[in-house]
Amino acid sequence: MSIAEGLMFAFDNTFAHDLVGLYEPWRAAPSPHPALLAFNEELAAELGLDVTSLRTPAGIAVLVGNVVPDGASPVAQAYAGHQFGRYSPRLGDGRALLVGEIIDVHGLRRDLHLKGSGRTPFARGGDGYAAVGPMLREYLIGEAMHALGIPTTRALAVVATGEQIARETMLPGAVLTRVAASHLRVGTFQFAAAQDDAGLLTRLADHAIQRHHPDLADHPHPYLELFDRVVDAQASLVAQWMLVGFVHGVMNTDNVTISGESIDFGPCAFMDAYDPATVFSSIDTTGRYAYGNQPPIAQWNLARLAEAMLPVLAPDPEVAVEVATEILQTFPERYTRHWLTGMRSKLGLVDELPDDAALVDELLALLHLNQIDYTSFFRSLSAVVRGDTTPTRSLLADPTAVDAWLADWLARLDSDSVDPSVRADAMDRVNPVYIARNHQVEAVLAAATTGDLAPFHALLDALRRPFDERPGLEDYTTPAPVSFAGYQTFCGT
Repeated sequence: MSIAEGLMFAFDNTFAHDLVGLYEPWRAAPSPHPALLAFNEELAAELGLDVTSLRTPAGIAVLVGNVVPDGASPVAQAYAGHQFGRYSPRLGDGRALLVGEIIDVHGLRRDLHLKGSGRTPFARGGDGYAAVGPMLREYLIGEAMHALGIPTTRALAVVATGEQIARETMLPGAVLTRVAASHLRVGTFQFAAAQDDAGLLTRLADHAIQRHHPDLADHPHPYLELFDRVVDAQASLVAQWMLVGFVHGVMNTDNVTISGESIDFGPCAFMDAYDPATVFSSIDTTGRYAYGNQPPIAQWNLARLAEAMLPVLAPDPEVAVEVATEILQTFPERYTRHWLTGMRSKLGLVDELPDDAALVDELLALLHLNQIDYTSFFRSLSAVVRGDTTPTRSLLADPTAVDAWLADWLARLDSDSVDPSVRADAMDRVNPVYIARNHQVEAVLAAATTGDLAPFHALLDALRRPFDERPGLEDYTTPAPVSFAGYQTFCGT
């Protein structure tokens, strides 16, 4: 029996088949002593894989890239990208490989991808490897986002390589096995558009349609409709980030997916005290990707996608610009609609009234002025609906500062006849108790780097059920101590 048969892999390779010119065939660097650190059994089952076999040495060899299973065709994908506003014509998977595609138990096509698997032709100056901490961080944040209901790439496994890699110090190496709806990015379209190949961009657009929107195959303007759907997917995604206080940290065009999934969790973090200027990434020195800048940056990135797609949007360049601009200009309204719908749910507002946006704006100004913990405040509001204002008022140094807004909000709730317990329960289903708080993430990753994985798995367990308050997990609800001020994140390379 082959390794592929024993592990129940059934690979397909439409990317490699359809898009010659957008990749280089490649193999992962060998890992001398692979050891499984984290394994996502739920995701493995969803992919239709044999959970038991993947835990064996043969399975771990596949997860780390030491063995290419039958049917797989690993490639390093090519893409370009605007990084902090500056265009780089050739980026690509410098330390990653697309192993192949799997049809999951729901009939959906999913990429199986390695990260930290060694240098590729796109590696530029990097060594191609990754450390245990950043790869476990990707696993942790991906699972947290998934549990929050936010579209995201997810980790199937993190495998230690048995090697030390050079960073500021020597650190244990690891490979992340990532699963995504696809790894098509805005940067993929930018790269295709820049090649001297008239058909490559069309093949890429056709591939994206077949992969994500097969119903467009017979549409009279399939590529224009594809762009429209990507715009809406990104408007929805960024609205969901904003609703939970998530700061991606590196919204370069090579980190923007066509599918609308969150991808690449290096410099990302969750905001504690509400502040639109919140920045965590050590390399974002100008605040380009600050929390409050994420919606306009998303639109900027989509404008770069529009530029790349112009040749397929219309035969006449001027018409192409006109129709693309018309769609692009709808982004702010789409984003606001997605965001305000989510805010109404967080505040327990069932119907829609014209003054709702003003009520939300007043609240956010209050949170900012008083430096109130964003997650804790929204979670506390269900207690107010149940008749107890203490949890909310205790979050402020001056509890009376919130009283006027609470009175306005409660008056707004009186505009419908929803039972308070029903409303409060609904609010608890969208306002998390547990998020991946930065000081806790750093603590568990530091422990894992020394070989202690127990804190990592304890935090992971909390984050996988973010809306269910559980005794004994109170430490996971507290914001970072004052000593943690100035916290920075890094890209993990």
